[in-house]
Amino acid sequence: YEGHRVTPYCGRCGTALSSHEVAQGYQDVVDRSAYVRLPVIDGPEAVQGADLVVWTTTPWTLISHVAAAVGPDVAYVRVRTGDGADLVMAEAAQQRRHPDAEVVARLTGSDLVGTRYQRPFAVLPLDRDPQVVADGFVTTEDGSGIVHLAPAFGEDDARIGRTEDLPVLNPVDADAAFDDSVPAFTGRFVKDADDDILADLDDRGLLLAAEDHEHSYPHCWRCGTPLIYWAKTSWFARTEARREALLRENERIGWHPDHIKHGRFGKWLESNIDWALSRDRYWGTPLPIWRCPDGHDTCVGSVAELSALSGDDLSALDLHRPFVDDITFPCPECAATARRLPPVLDAWFDSGSMPSAQQHYLGGDEGPAAYPADFICEAIDQTRGWFYSLLAVNTLVFDRTPYDNVVCLGHIVDEQGRKMSKSKGNVIDPWDAFGRFGADGLRWYFFSAGQPWSPRRVFDEAIRESTRQTLITLWNVVGFFTTYADLDGWEPTGDQRPEPTHVLDRWILAQLDATVAAVTEALDRFDALTGASRIAALVDDLSNWYVRRSRPRFWGADEPEAHATLHHCLVVTARLLAPFCPFLAEEIHGILTDDDSVHLADWPSPGPSAAQAAELTEGMAVARRLVALGRAARTDAKVKVRQPLPRALLLHRDGTLTDELRAEVAAELNVKALEEVDTLSGLMTWNVVPNFRALGPRLGPKVPEIKAALAEADGTALRHQLEADGAIEVAGERLTADEVELRAERHESFALAEDGGWAVALDLTVDDALRSEGVARDLIRAVNDLRKEADLALSDRIRLQVEGDAQVADAATTHRVQIASDTLAVDVSVGPVTDGDGVVVRPLELDGSRCVLALTRA
Repeated sequence: YEGHRVTPYCGRCGTALSSHEVAQGYQDVVDRSAYVRLPVIDGPEAVQGADLVVWTTTPWTLISHVAAAVGPDVAYVRVRTGDGADLVMAEAAQQRRHPDAEVVARLTGSDLVGTRYQRPFAVLPLDRDPQVVADGFVTTEDGSGIVHLAPAFGEDDARIGRTEDLPVLNPVDADAAFDDSVPAFTGRFVKDADDDILADLDDRGLLLAAEDHEHSYPHCWRCGTPLIYWAKTSWFARTEARREALLRENERIGWHPDHIKHGRFGKWLESNIDWALSRDRYWGTPLPIWRCPDGHDTCVGSVAELSALSGDDLSALDLHRPFVDDITFPCPECAATARRLPPVLDAWFDSGSMPSAQQHYLGGDEGPAAYPADFICEAIDQTRGWFYSLLAVNTLVFDRTPYDNVVCLGHIVDEQGRKMSKSKGNVIDPWDAFGRFGADGLRWYFFSAGQPWSPRRVFDEAIRESTRQTLITLWNVVGFFTTYADLDGWEPTGDQRPEPTHVLDRWILAQLDATVAAVTEALDRFDALTGASRIAALVDDLSNWYVRRSRPRFWGADEPEAHATLHHCLVVTARLLAPFCPFLAEEIHGILTDDDSVHLADWPSPGPSAAQAAELTEGMAVARRLVALGRAARTDAKVKVRQPLPRALLLHRDGTLTDELRAEVAAELNVKALEEVDTLSGLMTWNVVPNFRALGPRLGPKVPEIKAALAEADGTALRHQLEADGAIEVAGERLTADEVELRAERHESFALAEDGGWAVALDLTVDDALRSEGVARDLIRAVNDLRKEADLALSDRIRLQVEGDAQVADAATTHRVQIASDTLAVDVSVGPVTDGDGVVVRPLELDGSRCVLALTRA
C-alpha cells in the first residue's frame, strides 16, 4: 500500500531505508542537545508566567515544533532557580539538574494538558498556538520530562500528531536540506544548522542549556551519512499484519546459537512494523505499479501481462529501471495513459526473493523446487538484514519459512579481541594466509578454535598451531603408512572394514567408529566445533598411540592386519575431514584409493557396536593413563626411556587390565614386569612436623618438645591416625590436622608419579643384563641416526661394525640379532673398525662408554 510515513531517510542517497537497514548503521556519536524554554501563554494557574522546559538532541527540528508532550501520570514541578529562572519540568529532571531550586508548585502531566505557550521559532506559518498533549511514551530517564514534537521528523511525533490532529510542518527537501521556507538556512543540511539554531535561541533568551550528548544514532549503511526521520510518500508491505505468521515460522527454524531465536531475532519480530519497500534509485528492480492521471493503479504480475497490456512483445525487456519506465499502456479502468511509478524496490526485497528468483519462479502456492533450504549461513549482523528479508518475503508469499536452519556467524577480531581495521594495521590478508598456511589450514582453524557464532580471534600463531597439531600430524601418519606399505608391497583388497585380532587394531577401529558417530551427530546439529574436536582426537590417537605402539608391526609383511587397519582408518578419516578441509581430504583420499573424489564417496557409517568395544576403549584409556604416569616418573628420575627397568608397580581405580593391555603398558614403559598394588605404603615414608605458626600461640615454650617427639614417632602411623581421627596425641598434647604438616619422602629405589589416586612406581634397580640391553637399544638408535646421515633408504641393507669397551662389546655381542633386525644389518661385527670406500664412521659415547660405529651399504 502507499502511504505517508515518517521513515529513516538518507539525504545523500535520496532514499528511505527499511527498519532492518537502519539497524545495520548505528554509530556512537556526540551531538549537541538543548534545553529550551517555552514561555507559557495560557494554562493552569500553577504554571502561568513560567517557562516549560523541553529537551531535544535534534535542534534542527525545533523549527517545525507544533506541540509538547508530557507523561499523563508523571510528577512535574515549577521551580525557581538561584539565577531567577522560573521553570516547569519533571520532578525527576529537577532533582538531577536543579536539586537546590525552590519548588513553587507540584502537578501531574494531566494537569498540564492544554497549556498554550510560545513556540521556539515562528518561521513557518501556524494557525494556532502550540499546546501540551499527553502520551505514555514520555519518560524521565533523560532530558526534562517534556518532549518537543515535530510530526514531520519523528515516528512517535507523527503517531501523536495523527491522534491529536497536529499540523505537519516540513521545510526539508529531498536532499535533507532546508528549503526556501527557512531563508536563514536554505540549502543547508539540517544537522549542519544545529549550532546556528542554538545560537539564535540563545540570543533570544530561550536557550536554557546546550550540552554534548553521546548516543547511538542511525547512519546510512551504504554511505555513512547521518539519517533523518522524514515524512515522505512510500510503498509498504503489510508485515505488521502478518506478525503472528512470522513468529510462528520462526518457531520452526533451528537457530545456531539457539538464543537468537527468541532473543535478537524473536524480539525483532515481536516489534515488527510495516516494511517500507520503495526506494528512489536510478537503477533497480521496478515497483510494478502503473498509474494513470486519474489515480487508477494497475499492479503488473509478469512480463506476459505487461506485454498484453502494452500490446508489444516485451519478452526481451530488461526488467530494471530505467528501461521499464519507457513502457506505457491504456489504463484498464479509464483508458488514459498509465505510466510506471518511479520508485524501485528495496534491494533487500531482492535478497529475500532469492529462493524463488534464482529459479525465475512465477506460479503456484507451494514454492519453488528445493524449497525450503536446509540451512543458510551469514554473520550476526544479518539478523535484521538477510535473515529477516528472506523470512518476511517468503512468509508473505508462501506462508512458510524458506530455510530450516540458520548458522549465525560471529565476527572476526584480532589477537587482542579488537575489530580488524586497516587503520589499526591489524588486518590479516586472506591470500597471504592461504599462501603460508593453505586454505585448509585457515578453514581448520575456524572450525576447531571455537563455535562459529563466537567472535574469533585470528592471528598467525593460532592458525599455525592448530594446523600443526592436527593437519600436519595427519599428513605425517599418511606418509608413514605409504612409506611402509610401499616397502612391503602391501595393496588394499577393497573398501571393506578389516576384522583384525590384535588389541591395538581392535581398539583404533573402536575409536574410529565412535568418531564417525560423534562427527555425524555433531554436523547434523550444525556443531562444527564438536565435529572438528572429535576428528582431532582421532588423529592424536592414530599418531601418538596407535602408530607409536604399532611401528614394529609395519616392518615386513608378516602382519598385514596393521596395514589394513591403518589404511581403513585413514580413508574414513579423509571422508570425515572432507567438509572441513576439502583439499587435504581430496589429496589423502586420492593417495589411498582409486576413487574419483572423496567428495563423491558415501559418508561413512560406524561399524557394529559391541559391549567388548566399549570395554576395550575403557581398558585402553586405563593403560594410556598409566603409561603417562610411568613416563612422568621416568622424567622425574632422569632415567632414559631406552633403559629397561625390572618392574612397574601400578595403582589404579578402574577395573583390571587384560593381558593384552598389560603387554602394551609394559612395552611402552620398557619394564620387564607389571605388579598391581592396593596402596603406596612401602614406597613412601611420612614425617610429621609442627606447624609453628599454629602451635606457637597455643603451646609457646613446649613447641620444641613437640617437635622432638614428632621426629621420633612413626610418621606413617601418625598419618593414619590423622586420617582416621583428625588429630594425634603427642607429648601429652592433642594436635589437630591444622597444627601439623605431613611431609612425604619417596623410596630411593623407586621413581613414583601419582595423580588423583592413580600411581605408577618404577623400580630403578638395574642389573648388568638390563644395563646391557639398554646399551644395545642405544646402539640401535645411534645406528639408525647414522643411516639417515648417510642418506640410506629405509629398505637399504647394511654391514655394521661396532668398536668399544667391554660394556659396549658385550651388549653388541649379546644382542647382535636384535641389533641386526632393527637396523637392517646383514652382518654385525664387534671389534676394531676398519675404514674403506663407502664406510661411514661415527665416534660416540653411550652411557659413559666410548665406542665407534661404522656402516656401509650391503
